[in-house]
Order: sequence, then structure tokens, then C-alpha cells
Amino acid sequence: MTVHRSGGSLRSLRLSNAAAVLGVVAEDGPIHRAEIARRVDLSRTTVTTITRELLERGVLVESLEAGRSPDVDGRAGGHLALSSTAAWAGGVSMTLDGVAARVHDLAGAELSTAQRLLAPGDDWRRRAELAASALDEALTTAGGDRGRLLAVGFGLPGQIDPSDGVVFGALADQPWHGVNALEEMSARLGVPVLLENNVRLETLAERRWGAARDAANVLYVNISSGLAVGIVVEGMLYRGAVGGAGEFGHVSIDINGPACRCGNRGCLVLYAGGPALRHRLRDVIGEGGRLADIVSAARSGNRAVGNVLADVGVVVGRELASVCNLLNPELVVVGGETASSGNVLLEPLRESLVRHTLAPRGAPQVVASQLPDGANAGALGGIALVLEGVSSSPAALERLLDLGAESMARDTAGA
Repeated sequence: MTVHRSGGSLRSLRLSNAAAVLGVVAEDGPIHRAEIARRVDLSRTTVTTITRELLERGVLVESLEAGRSPDVDGRAGGHLALSSTAAWAGGVSMTLDGVAARVHDLAGAELSTAQRLLAPGDDWRRRAELAASALDEALTTAGGDRGRLLAVGFGLPGQIDPSDGVVFGALADQPWHGVNALEEMSARLGVPVLLENNVRLETLAERRWGAARDAANVLYVNISSGLAVGIVVEGMLYRGAVGGAGEFGHVSIDINGPACRCGNRGCLVLYAGGPALRHRLRDVIGEGGRLADIVSAARSGNRAVGNVLADVGVVVGRELASVCNLLNPELVVVGGETASSGNVLLEPLRESLVRHTLAPRGAPQVVASQLPDGANAGALGGIALVLEGVSSSPAALERLLDLGAESMARDTAGA
């Protein structure tokens, strides 16, 4: 990592360099100062000055371990790591029927989680209230409050314009449609909020902790009530010009097919989404059956359910092959509630994707998600988004310095 130091004030330069140091520590810590200096292209003297301030402000901690890397000399000192007590990261993610909240320390370790169920008729205000309630429960269980949070990564269904935080998308009757969710949740929570599409948050979680840890070009596909993809190109999450990338469910696969609520015809979601599955399997799971009932029946070996899910795998795999022919990812990760049914869906999907991807070397590896089910996966991605911000946002860094100092004061008072 090279820090660009042209222009800007001395303070912004210091913050930029400190953010670069923190980014390396967050990614690879515990780590020696000499190794940090090589990674960020700064002198050892500069790195020592930066890390001394971060230690004094309670953001970093140092351990003098016996073992040293063979390429680090005796001047490097101990190993530096982010302080687990300086601040916490919050993650909240919402699906159509549930919301999950997580609290982690800055090393990424889980401190607490909480969940709430959402009713179909809940408007955005009720959903915001339940999201705040779940986050507060997780914080209380962890032994803290919102004042400990560096930021909250907050995920919602729909397209989210990064320029203003307004939610829009294909379906105008969605609860958050037209709402400035960034503004509303920032005011409600009273802490910095980082807003993102929930499936893109799941993609971030897969990149940091899941099946896509070692991949630079990835498609993450969520198959549940709807279908959406998260796209990673050369290690960077792709959002599109106005935050609208990834609307996989509204790809038309039959222009003469049934009308979709989005205004198009023959959309993929009409064949592979949760409502379509419940309709096809109503004689098996009952009129009031849920997607969870379909997944349970598939896992227990129900043949009728297995056949329908195999059909879904074939059509989704074929459409994913078209995306792969355009983007050429090395890895496709399949997640979401429907995908949790296992190989009954995954194997037909994999075979269909390989069959329709350009040969001989175009087909990516296809694997199952390693994340928790439902909104919990997006909440984990919210944590990843906050941890990413430690090294990319000057405002986040300044707040972290303040929280670290407060943490040291608490520790001193309690000693």
C-alpha cells in the first residue's frame, strides 16, 4: 500500500498516514512496525511516531512476543494490534421478514447478536424501530451502549443511491422505497451510519470471513424471496452508477412471460423467487407455507420439493452463466435462504452454469456460502463495512481516536 501525500493540510496528511497504518494493522495484525513501514511506504521514524500516538490514544496495543519474523530486526519492537476495547463496530441488516444486529470489537471478534421478526405490513418506521431495538439489545448484552460504537453498517433491500442515501428500486411498494434511510437511521441511532444494500453487505462478509476470502473476482448470488447478486471486481465491491447493480431477479428470461410487478415480463424472480416456489409447492407445504418449510422439506428428502428446487438450480445457473460470460469471475458463491437447502439446488445450478459458460476455461468455481442464514449474514457484512472504514474515512479515524481516549480513561478510572 502506498500513501499519496501530495496536497492537503498537515493534519489531513497525518490522518491519511495514520489511516494507512491502521488499515495494515486491521488486515494483518498483530504486526511489527518495520513490516508496517514496508507496506505503507513510510519511513520507520514516521511509522514509529504514528503508532506512538495511536498507542497513547488507546487505539493500538502492543505485545512483546518472543518470536520474530526472520526478516524483522531487533529495532522493530513488539507486535501491534487494534485495541479490542477502543471502540465497537455495529452491524444491522434487514430482509423483508427479519432484522439482525451484531456488535463486534475492532479485531472482528463477535460480542453479541440480536434479532427481530418483521411482519409483511410493517412500514419503514416500524422497521427502523425494531432495528434500533435489536441493536440496543445486542449492545446491552455486550455490556455497552451506542456511545461505544465507531459506526453502524446498515443494510436494506433495494437500490441505494450512494450520493444521498435514498432507497429506490424495481418495486415501488417496498417499505423503504423513496425514504432517505441514511438520514433517518443516523438521526434515530445518533451514531455514524454506513448504508448499503443488504446483499452487497453479505458479499463483503463473504470476502472477509467466508468462502471468497482468497478471491479477487467474485459473484455472490442470494436466492431467497428475491434474487440479487453482489459483484466484486479486482477486490473492489461494484455498486454501479447510482447503487443499482445486482438486480438479478429482474433479469427477463422470457419476454413473452408473465407480467412482473417491476413492469417487465418474464423476470427470473417469477420462476425462482420465494413466492413462485411457495405457489408451485402449495399442495406440499400448504397455502400458508413459508420458504423455511420448503427448505426443511428439501433437507428431509421430499422428492417433489427436490424436483422443484432442481428446476430452480437449472434456470438460475443458466442465467448466472450469462453474467459469468460478461464478467469472468473466478468464483461464484451461492447463499440465501433457498440456497440453504443444499446440494439439491446447488448441484443442478453448478452443472447448468458450467454447461452454458464459455469453454474451456471460462467456468468459475461454484461453492456454497459459509455465512449464517438470513439477515445475520448482512449484519456481519455491516461489521466488515465499518472495519473497512477505519482505514478509509478520516471522520471515522477521528472518532476512533476520541473513543480510544475515552476507553483508556474508563480503564484508568476502574483500575
